[in-house]
Amino acid sequence: MTISYTRTDMLPAMAPPVSQRGLVKWLRENMLSTRLNVALTVLATAFIAFVAWNIFPWFWNSVWNAGSLAECRAIVAASAGEGASGACWAFLKPWWGAFIFGHQYPVSDRWRPVLAFGLLFVALAPILFAGQRRNLTIIFSVVAAYLLLTLYLASAPGLAFALAMLLVAGLVAVSQVQPERLLWFTLLYPALCFWLLWGGSIWSPIVAMAGFGVLYAIFRFASPVIGFAPAAGAGVVAAVLWWLFADAPLAGTLQEMIPVDLLRVPSDKFGGFLLAIVIGVTGITFSLPIGILLALGRQSDMPIVKMLCVIFIETIRGVPLITLLFVAAFVLGFFLPPEADFDLLLRVLILVTFFAAAYLAEVLRGSLAALPRGQYEAADALGLDYWRAQRLIILPQALKISIPAIVSSFIGLFKDTTLVVIVALYEPLKGITHLVRQDVNWKGIYWEPYIFVGVIFFLFCFGMSRYSKYLELKLKTDHR
Repeated sequence: MTISYTRTDMLPAMAPPVSQRGLVKWLRENMLSTRLNVALTVLATAFIAFVAWNIFPWFWNSVWNAGSLAECRAIVAASAGEGASGACWAFLKPWWGAFIFGHQYPVSDRWRPVLAFGLLFVALAPILFAGQRRNLTIIFSVVAAYLLLTLYLASAPGLAFALAMLLVAGLVAVSQVQPERLLWFTLLYPALCFWLLWGGSIWSPIVAMAGFGVLYAIFRFASPVIGFAPAAGAGVVAAVLWWLFADAPLAGTLQEMIPVDLLRVPSDKFGGFLLAIVIGVTGITFSLPIGILLALGRQSDMPIVKMLCVIFIETIRGVPLITLLFVAAFVLGFFLPPEADFDLLLRVLILVTFFAAAYLAEVLRGSLAALPRGQYEAADALGLDYWRAQRLIILPQALKISIPAIVSSFIGLFKDTTLVVIVALYEPLKGITHLVRQDVNWKGIYWEPYIFVGVIFFLFCFGMSRYSKYLELKLKTDHR
C-alpha cells in the first residue's frame, strides 16, 4: 500500500536566473534584443571608447595653477612629455569673478549678488516644498552654510553678515512653527533682491511693493460689491496711479528722513552668470502667471479678449527671440519719450518674459483642452463662478498635466539667456569667454571656458529637470 505524502512547509524562495535580473536582463531587453540592436550597441561602444581614449589624456594632464597658457603648456610638456596635450584650467583663478559677476561689477560689492543668490533658495523653498518641515530645514541649513562661507570670502560688511545670518535663523524658526508664513518672505524677496543687486535707496523697492498692497486692498474690498473682474481692474488702475504719481515723491521723502542706501550699480555692469540668473529667474517667475492669463484669454468666450490674446501669442511666437532682443536694444527707444531713461536690461527682461509667456500660453492651452468636459460641468454643478472654478478645479489639473512641458520651456529660456550677447551684455558663454581669449596671457585658449560654462548650465538645467520629475511623481494621484 502506497502512502501519499503532503509537504507541510513551503520551499524557500529562489533567486531568478541571472539572465532574468539586474544588469544582464536590462542589457538583453534594451541593447541586445535583436541583431540590429547588437550591431548598434557594438558601434556605439566602439565610438564611445574611441572618444574616451583620445579625450582622457587631455583631462588627465590638466593644469590648475599657472600664470598663462604658455606656462600651462610648459607644465604639460614637463610632466607628460613633448607633444602631449592637457587642459588648462588655470584661467579660472584670475577670471572666475568675471564669469560669476561680470568683469565690471564692483569687487567690493560682490557680497550683494552672493547674498541675493542664497536668499533666492530661501524664497523658493516655501513654494517648491510647501509644508515639508524636514526639506525646509535642510534647505535653510545649506543656505546658512553657503552664506557663512561665501559672505566671509566676499568680505561682506559685518552688519550685512550679521543681518543675513539672523534673517536665515529667523526663517528656520518660522519654518518649524508656521511654515505657511514663509510665503510672506517669498512675496517680499523681489524687492530685496532688486535692492541688493542694483543698490540705491532701500525705500524705492519698498514703496514700489506698496503699490501691490494698494492693488490687493482695493480688490479685496471692492470685489464683494462690484464683482471680481471690475474690482481687479480698479485695483490695477489704482496701482498704476500709485507708481506714476506717489512712488517717487514718497520714496524721496522717506530717504531724506531715514537714509538707507547701497552703492548704485547700473545694469551695464552686470555680466556672467549673475546676468544669466537674473534674466532666467525673472523670465521664469513672471512668464508663468502671464502665460496662464493668456491661455485663459485665448479660451475665453469674449471675442475682443480672445482676439487680443491670439494676436499677442501668434505675433511673439512667430518672431525669433534674437529679433525681440534687437527690438529691445535698438527699436524700442524710438517709441519712448525723449526724456525716458529705459534701462537696457529692463527692456530685455520684459521682452524675454513676453516671449516665454507666449510659449507657455500654448502649453497651458493644450492642457486645458486635454481636460474632460465633465470637469467644467462639475464646476458648474457646484455653483462656482468662472474664477473660482479655474482656481480650484481646472487650473490645478491643467498645470499638473503640463509640468514636463512647462519645465522644458523654463530650461530652454534659461539657456536662451546667452543670446543677450548680441545687445552688448556680457553673458558667460560668449561675452566673458571672448574677454578671456583677448587677454594676452590666455590668448589661444578655446575649449576650457566653454566646457566650464557648459557644466554650470548643465547643473542648473539638470536640477530643474530632476525637481520636475519629483513634482510629477508627487502629484501623480491617478490610478494606473
